[in-house]
Order: sequence, then C-alpha cells, then structure tokens
Amino acid sequence: MSRPPLPPFTHDSAVQKVRLAEDGWNSRNPQQVAQAYTVDSRWRNRAEFVTGREAIEAFLARKWAKELDYRLIKELWAHDGNRIAVRFAYEYRDDSGTWFRAYGNENWEFGEDGLMRHRHASINEHPIAEADRRFHWPLGRRPDDHPGLSDFGF
Repeated sequence: MSRPPLPPFTHDSAVQKVRLAEDGWNSRNPQQVAQAYTVDSRWRNRAEFVTGREAIEAFLARKWAKELDYRLIKELWAHDGNRIAVRFAYEYRDDSGTWFRAYGNENWEFGEDGLMRHRHASINEHPIAEADRRFHWPLGRRPDDHPGLSDFGF
C-alpha cells in the first residue's frame, strides 16, 4: 500500500500532502485517518505517546467524541526529503457548549510508501466566545475558497 504523494517532497507535493491530511482529519473518521499512518507509527500528541495504527484509531475516536463540531486548518511550514513541518489551528466545542481554539505545530516523517511513521505535535488551546469563531464551513472538508491560517493571521 502506498499513500501519494511520496517523498522526497517538493513544495507542491508537500502542500498537497498537508491538504490531504487536513481533509482526512476534518472527516473525523478515525478508521479512515488511521490508514495514513504505518502500522507501527509513533506519535507524541501533547504529553501523550501513542504507538501503532490501532492505538491511533482509538486515540482519534476518543478525541472526536469530546471535540464536537471540529474544524481544522493546516498549513505547510517547511519540508525536506521525507519530512514535513506543519502549523495548524482548529476550533471545537465541548459537550457543555464552550468553544475552544487550539494552535499547534507538527513534525512529520514519512516512509518511502508515503505513510507517516512519526508525528510530533505541540498544541495549546484556549476557550473562545462563539462570536469569535472563524471556521464556519459545514462539517467536513474545508472549501477551497475558505481563508487559510495566514489569512486569519493565526
């Protein structure tokens, strides 16, 4: 199984890889998203360490059960060979109706097959007023004409 685009990444293929990852995460489908990672992929997500595709799927299921109305934007920061650095922001609400915005950076490393084998994520979040939300597209894929992170100054 391979997951194009494949390394080594050009600027254009890295941008494409980032958008495909964003689209996957905005699907909020843990089974589908987990297929982008190697069976023994290793993650650091905040202070949590996750190893393996099954654990990733379980992590994502827990995440999206708590983070309701989740909408994410990713943007390429840098790339080199089989590595990509990304910055991102996402908005969600919890079950009490409080909205949050999270900001972060991810470092990704891919195998030759284009599957991600390492993901290191640093994330900070804070509550926001519903009126301060910026991500208003219908749940699912962000429309191509929706502003990106740089447009918002995030």
